[in-house]
Amino acid sequence: MYANETQLQVRDMARQFAEEVIRPAAEGLDRDERFPAELYQQMGELGLFGIGVPEAMGGPGFDTLTYALVMEELSRGYASVADQCGLVELISTLLVRHGTEAQRDAWLAPLMRATKRAAYCITEPEAGTDVSGIRTTAEPDGEGWRLNGGKIWIHNAPVADVGFVLARTDKAAGHRGMSIFIVDLHARGVERGPKEHKMGQRASQVGALTFTDVKLEPEALLGEAGKGFHMMMSVLDKGRVGIASLAVGIGQAGLEAAVDYSRQRRQFGKAISDFQGVQWLLADMAKDIEAARLLVHSAAVKIDRGEEATKACSMAKCFAGDMAVTRTADAVQVFGGSGYIRGFEVERLYRDAKITQIYEGTNQIQRMIIARELLKHGAQA
Repeated sequence: MYANETQLQVRDMARQFAEEVIRPAAEGLDRDERFPAELYQQMGELGLFGIGVPEAMGGPGFDTLTYALVMEELSRGYASVADQCGLVELISTLLVRHGTEAQRDAWLAPLMRATKRAAYCITEPEAGTDVSGIRTTAEPDGEGWRLNGGKIWIHNAPVADVGFVLARTDKAAGHRGMSIFIVDLHARGVERGPKEHKMGQRASQVGALTFTDVKLEPEALLGEAGKGFHMMMSVLDKGRVGIASLAVGIGQAGLEAAVDYSRQRRQFGKAISDFQGVQWLLADMAKDIEAARLLVHSAAVKIDRGEEATKACSMAKCFAGDMAVTRTADAVQVFGGSGYIRGFEVERLYRDAKITQIYEGTNQIQRMIIARELLKHGAQA
């Protein structure tokens, strides 16, 4: 393990909060698909949002490894809650790296305190994996801009106050013709679609946004015009470490539940943990979870050292996502018929795991990135 004493203290604080506050609420949040605003208020007070924001900007100033440790622990409690931590981390990273002082002053503190809610608005019907397909436009309008278009499957869209929206500002310039805008989602011309009902991570609100002649002031532009794609890509490595950590947390929760159940459940006169078949399932779960965790930590440390981390982050995200799906399925198997019934934690964990293979770049895309990096730089570690 790479963690130092401070990192372990932060991890333990997140673990305690997850065990005492998040985990007891998870079943009800999943059932009701409710946005847990009260949990986020507490997380804001504990400093669990905007982990990487520098102290000079009002944040705790922690590194990427600390972020990974926190994401894993929160996800052990409930992945939907960890997902909110990851969203705030991405947006706050964008603001720290590319925002003006006025933009940071306006948004960092409210996001970290959870008094404002944000959405990262990229995906469209014709632009998922292929971001170059976006059709949302922001055209010059006097000194400002006018925004038109729509987004789908946007995290927090039903509840967000502000959207960080990727739009075309030059239709002929390809990737160099995209910009990011900070958009008031209560403004005239913004419409929200209904909340989507998802397979897993059901307390994480997802929906569509439509923009019709939304007037944007000049200060709504984040960074420079035409740099939106570059800015979006600049936070992807950290985003993938976050999702990989979340996947590890799901797998760890599944392992803990399976071990406890195997000791209690009796068949043929003894605990099922005495059967080699069950032991092998538990052993495979444990080794793959640990392997994923070490991949995550290695990728996080590369980011913190300023090293090239793209391949490491894609490997961590791809392996951890696949692991979470496979090993939560094993947890369901240990539980037998009970594992297939709503109300048992492993049934929810299995559903929650699937999205980790899809969002922040599908695992097929991660394999393409890994292969590209190998062919460009060679196979040497």
